[in-house]
Parts: sequence; C-alpha cells; structure tokens
Amino acid sequence: RRMTTPRRTWRALIPGVATALVLAGLTPFAAHAQTAPPVPSEGSADGAAVFQAKCQSCHMPPVGRAPSRADLSSRSAADIYTSLTKGIMAPMAASLTQDQIRAVSRWLGAPERAELGDGKADPLARHPALPEASAAAEIRCAPGGHIRAEPGDWAEQGGDARSRRYQPTPGLTAAEVPRLKLKWAFSMTGGGQPVVVGDWLFATNRNGRFYALDARTGCVRWMADDVVSRTTPMVVRNTISPSGWATFVGVSGRRIRAYDAETGRELWRSDPVESHPVAVLTGSPVVSGDRLFVPVSSLEEVSSISPTYPCCTFSGSLAALDLRTGRILWRTRVIPEASRPLRRNAAGTQMFGPAGGAIWSAPTADAGRGLVYVATGDSYTDAETTGADAVVAMDMATGAIRWRRQVTTGDNFIMGCQGPRAAANCPSPVGPDYDFGASPILMRGADDRDVLLAGQKSGLVYGLDPDSGEVRWTTAVGAGSALGGVEWGMSADLRRLYVPISDVGLLYAEAMTGVADPSASLPADHRPAKPGLSALDPATGRILWTTPAPKAPCRYAPPPRGGTPPPCLRAQSAAPTAIPDVVFSGTMDGWLRAYDARTGRILWSDSTTARTYDTVNGVRGQPGGSIDGLGPTVAHGRVYVMSGFDGAARVGGNGMNVLLAYSVDGR
Repeated sequence: RRMTTPRRTWRALIPGVATALVLAGLTPFAAHAQTAPPVPSEGSADGAAVFQAKCQSCHMPPVGRAPSRADLSSRSAADIYTSLTKGIMAPMAASLTQDQIRAVSRWLGAPERAELGDGKADPLARHPALPEASAAAEIRCAPGGHIRAEPGDWAEQGGDARSRRYQPTPGLTAAEVPRLKLKWAFSMTGGGQPVVVGDWLFATNRNGRFYALDARTGCVRWMADDVVSRTTPMVVRNTISPSGWATFVGVSGRRIRAYDAETGRELWRSDPVESHPVAVLTGSPVVSGDRLFVPVSSLEEVSSISPTYPCCTFSGSLAALDLRTGRILWRTRVIPEASRPLRRNAAGTQMFGPAGGAIWSAPTADAGRGLVYVATGDSYTDAETTGADAVVAMDMATGAIRWRRQVTTGDNFIMGCQGPRAAANCPSPVGPDYDFGASPILMRGADDRDVLLAGQKSGLVYGLDPDSGEVRWTTAVGAGSALGGVEWGMSADLRRLYVPISDVGLLYAEAMTGVADPSASLPADHRPAKPGLSALDPATGRILWTTPAPKAPCRYAPPPRGGTPPPCLRAQSAAPTAIPDVVFSGTMDGWLRAYDARTGRILWSDSTTARTYDTVNGVRGQPGGSIDGLGPTVAHGRVYVMSGFDGAARVGGNGMNVLLAYSVDGR
C-alpha cells in the first residue's frame, strides 16, 4: 500500500540519519560514486565541485538514511570542518586535501570568518542564523574555588556505575517540580549531556571545546580547545591530578584524554584504543576501581555505501585502561568468529565477514561480580555471528567473555540498502537494524534478585540474569524500527524501570500521510507508532503504566539558508532520568516533561521551542529544538538538558544547541 504522497514510500520520507550511533556529530558524507566528476586539485578547490564529486550521489536526493543537502547546511562551516578533520567525518574525508575540506565546509556551511583551520584564526565560524559566542563573549568565573563533592553529585553519564540514571538526592521534591523555571542558558555546538560535581559542571563539545562551568550560573571556570568529543565526561576523585580530581573523555583519533578537573591541564592521553580506520568512540568511558573501560563503535555501516570499500572488517570491542597512565591493559572483541573473505561485490571489491557489533553506549560496571556489561549493535554482513545484537559480560580483570546473550539473529545492516539504488555491499537478506543503543541497567527487583535490563530498537525490553545471561523475561513496549523502540537509554529507581519509546520513522510516515491513523497507508509489516514512556516491573517485565507522548505545539527554527522546517515529531528517543517519585523525559518536539513515577501522570512540562534564549555566553535569540540523545542531568536542585541536539533522526536540530538549567522558581 502507498502513502498519499505521490510515488514516495514512507521509508523514503524518513529524515536523513547516519546510524543510531550518530547522536552528537555531523552525519558522514558518502564516498564518491564511480561516475563522479574529478575533484578539483588543491589551490583551486571549489566547494560546490567537491560536493558534487564526493557527496552529491548519496545526498541529492539522500540515499537510505543519509542527510539531505539542506540537513548538512544546518551546520556551521567550522562545525563541518572539525567533523571532516578531527571528528566522525575524518575517515570519509581522508582522500581530500585541506584546501578541498575548507572549500566544501564553506560552501555547505557559513563562510563568515578567516581561513578555516589555518592555525591562526578562530576555528569557530559563525552560523548565518545562529551566531556562536566567541571565547571573548563567555563570562569567566571569579578565580579560585575548588571541587567539593556533595550528596547528589552526578559524575558520570548513567549517574552511577550501574547505569540506572537515578538521582536519589536531587535537591528538589516531587511537590516542587511544578515550580521549575529556567535559570540560565548556554549556547554550544553539538554539546552532550553534562555531569556535575559540587558546583562544577563539565560538558564536551562536538566543535572541540571542553567546558568546565559554574553549575549555578553558567560562567566559565576553564575551557580546553581541540577536544573533539562525543562522549560524556566522567569526573572522579583520585591521586593522579594535583587537585585530587580528574576527568576523562573519549576524543577523535580513538583516544582517551585525562585532565585535572580543576584546572583543565592535560594529565595523559592514551594510545588509540582501536586501529580500525572507521572506528569511533561514542559510548562514554566508565571508571571502576583503578581501571577505565572504553567501548568502541564504528562508521563502517556508512563507509560501506562505497562500492570500492572492502566491507566489512570492524568488530566492536571494549578496552580496559590503567587509570593512572592511560596504558591499555586489555581489549576484547565482541565478534568471536574470525574474519574471512566472503565474495566480491558487483564492483569487484573483495568482501569480508563477519563484522559489526559496535558498542554505541557506555558499559555498566558490576564490581561485586567483577564483571562489566556491554550491549552491541547489528551485524554488517551476512556471515553469521553471535556477537551482534547481544548483551555481553566480560571479566573486569582479564577481558575474558564470561557470557554472551544474542537476542536477534540475522540483523545484517549497512546504509544504502533500502530504496531503488541498493549499495553494492548490501548483505542478503537485509536485517531490520535493531541495534542496542542504550546501556544495560543493573538493579535489584522486588523479588530481591539482581536483574540486568536491556532495551532494544526492536521495542523489546529484556530482563537477564547477570550471572549467566539467561533471559528471564521479554516485554514488547514499542513498535520498533531502525529508529524505533528504545534508542538512547532507560532509567530505573528502586522500584520501577522507565522505558521511553521513539518509533520516529513511523511518526514521520504519519506526518507525511496527513492522517491520524497511519496504519491504513503503511506497509502491512509495520504497526502504528507507540511513542511514549512506560514503567515496568523489573522482576517480571510487567507493564505498570504507559503514558503516550502528547501531541503538543512545537516550532523548530527555520533552516539557516531558508526553507521549511521539518515536521515536529513527538518521538521519545532521549534517555530519561529518575528522582524519587518523578521521571524526567524529553521528546524530539522539544518538550521536557516530569512524570509521576507511580502513575505516569504528567506533573510539569516545558516547551524548549516556544521561545528563544539570550545565553550567558553572549548569543541572543538562540532557538531551542529537539531533545534527543542522552537526556537530562539532575543535581543539587537543578535539571540540565540540551535542546536543539541533532540525534540519529536529524529532526529538530539547530547545529547550535542550548544547554538549559532549570531550578525551583528559577532561583
């Protein structure tokens, strides 16, 4: 059955995305088509010609889930340049000269400042519609002050080593939540989830600026440049730094860098934790004892669009580093089978397999059992593997795999395998792309047994035995799709597991049909979307309540070069955060809501797209946008969330994001 839009299937109408991985960076360009015109030589590079030669075949119109030309132009020129040279785009741009990279960055983005990347000019170019504050505009905090740990700190992405995203000492009560008001706003390019220790807030930046802010006011304590990171910092007390506090981030080049958290002085940087040229770090590192555990993911799903790329040879892995020195102690691949030649594709390129199993999310540490748990992505080839779409437990000391539980077989997926122009490296059959993008959660159920909880893009949630990996229960919560089901995380308090559902692809189809019930115009194998938030009993998987995502007013900012904004979608993709009796959860249409943890009733809500913001770092009229990715942080009576973030669905992102800090009555 067809949609009402002529000659377009619902799959073709899903907005461009890179993979479920690309929640904080520029979606990669595709490799050039075989018939592409020659790229101009260095010194004569023309951005339009570079784009035509290297990018156009997969972006005009977008192939599969690649972003459109308009999507790419929502970024600033400097953001594109950084992504091409140091970020997730670097492997795709390896054949381009610096002159060509600068030219295409200017042409796609905003050519408003002096030479990009010449080592002299400010590397931050201004967006034509969303001017980013320069370093001079940022308000510096008064000198002095030290980090002091307090009850209610949130020092790592998941809130604790068990990845529960639960704040037991939030500094505000359920009765005060309806009085939350905006306290301050801070503009940054592609910022991720912040962490808070005492009155210090830390946030990495896709454009390479790592900030330490005053959590109360947003003034800048210190900042470090050239730290292109897509991971949430982790702050720990230790003896390796003069101040007694250190912070660790994953950066471009697949390295971990350690900084003194009080001064921003670099302490060490590791060797690359993975040598594969398209590997990247997206999941945040986690500390347990004297070790730092680093998950490794990749862009091979994207690079495999090229018929000349030898698909596929990457395996997701987990590395353990010495906390004091950054020395790599062990590294374990999640694909246990040996890579072997498979066949040649239509272009004559040798194909390999098995491959895949990228680890997009932070690991979960279980010091009591001496285990660290990871959840893996899909397979890239049709060579069988047990390492994809799996939950894996590794020995903390040695990296040995204690158990592995694969929940979906045959989920073989790369980009460009849908639609009339299938990529040459496509597996057969093509799987549904049911990655795990969320960290597993370890918690104690009402039956007084530990349970390991894993949510998948299929819309299924699993309760596993943490000792053996045995599946105790499975519950279907969402409809599931390549961008459906559980995207970026769940949360759990002492009684319940909270599960947000995205189903953004089906929502986009609904928006394009113009009908309230899209089931009549969707293919028979796709159900209506089920975006919303549910609470589950962790011991049994029983659904306790479900609150559908409301249809609410939303206004995305127009694209910087003009045109119509994409439709607002109420997908609940971002990870939620729980405090006693309350759950905070955002949606792609820019709404942040607080739910009664016992009933699911909405206690408070705020639209981050209903107004613009004059930020503490000098940006006037900064718009909000989608809430996607790693969700809110709650610490010391304040709720922090990033608005305008371009997640995997690339819906409602501004290129420029705004970090919002809420407090009771805005005080």
